[in-house]
Amino acid sequence: MAERTLIIVKPDAVHRHLVGEIIGRFEKKGLKLVAAKFMQLTEKQAHQVYAVHRGKAFFEPLVKFLSSAPILVTVWEGEGVIEMSRKIMGTTFGFSAEPGSIRGDFSCSERYNLVHGSDSPESAQQEIEMFFKPNEIINYTPN
Repeated sequence: MAERTLIIVKPDAVHRHLVGEIIGRFEKKGLKLVAAKFMQLTEKQAHQVYAVHRGKAFFEPLVKFLSSAPILVTVWEGEGVIEMSRKIMGTTFGFSAEPGSIRGDFSCSERYNLVHGSDSPESAQQEIEMFFKPNEIINYTPN
């Protein structure tokens, strides 16, 4: 099975009507969408997503932001999908992200950076399991 990653389209992207544009970037790269849910997180769920940052100054504002409005949670599949996705998203802070990346083209903020993506195979597995049951991830072969 190919590698999988979790990508969250955050509230700022939903509010700015960038969901289709963001999904399109991953599709155009040739990655395979295998699961998606449009949902609004509770603060408890947002705490889970960013648990590795607990205790840092930006943690609570980030949790409040992620749970403030709907998000689109997706799972993508492909060889090297985690590394490719990180490049597609761009560096964390929009003001320093490369042009051509999602953050480089659409974000100029430290806090509001449009997307979240898993940073390792271990975090991808853990994050995917937070949002999806195994039967909610669709295995298929593209035509």
